[in-house]
Amino acid sequence: MILLSVSPDLETETGTSPYAVRVEDLSITYRTTFERKPTLKQAIVRLGRGERAVREVHALKNVSFDVRVGTSMGIIGSNGAGKSTLMRAMAGILPPTAGNVEVWGKASTLLALGVGFNKSLSGRENIVLGGLASGLSRREVEERADEVAEWTELGDFIDMPMNTYSSGMSARVGFSVAVHMKPDILMIDEALSTGDAHFREKANAKMSELRESARAMFLVSHGLGSIGEMCNDCIWLDKGRLMMRGAPEEVIEAYMTHVKVKKSATTTEDI
Repeated sequence: MILLSVSPDLETETGTSPYAVRVEDLSITYRTTFERKPTLKQAIVRLGRGERAVREVHALKNVSFDVRVGTSMGIIGSNGAGKSTLMRAMAGILPPTAGNVEVWGKASTLLALGVGFNKSLSGRENIVLGGLASGLSRREVEERADEVAEWTELGDFIDMPMNTYSSGMSARVGFSVAVHMKPDILMIDEALSTGDAHFREKANAKMSELRESARAMFLVSHGLGSIGEMCNDCIWLDKGRLMMRGAPEEVIEAYMTHVKVKKSATTTEDI
């Protein structure tokens, strides 16, 4: 059975759901024509037959877990482990190949900084677009636009085209939009690793504030220190499989042992 359910209605037949997200036997497979460069002979034969080699990539394999209201879940793993794919599935962006994904509440997603922005528009105009894309009404967006713009601390740059922005400035706009939409569920992928020290400190404080009001928060990061500090639950993915779930300190320790990295100030912020 394949099911993707994102319900803004928090009520169930038995009352308010104790869950924010439930994932059951989730598998996602990509089909791609990417492969190693063929030899001249292989290319000629394939061209003559009108064939294209198709490769299947199993990004997630039978992943199951549930997340109760009040959970701040960290998602860790090496590059290519399936972390971002899982976030996109929970956000309703990627349909499951197999399995179920159920989400209770409105999710605000920051899955890649700047994705979806119209670079020819100003930061302020993209704030409005981001709010509308999050499901807010025009009136709600207009009420919050000035607050979001001020929070970015970009000054006059907020009214300049975003194609003039640095990556850090774009990050500020993207993060500001995501965290000011008052989401039931907040999903952030690698957002806290971008920007200067002042912005990271401000972002951490905002995340702490959101943990008190959101039904759940998901944070994907290679900064294991941030995971340990901001999350009360953690899962570790490896090659699309769920390897471990538990307290962040325990999961991080097991992961670091697996990748054979000694714990230090450097490794806990970028592995």
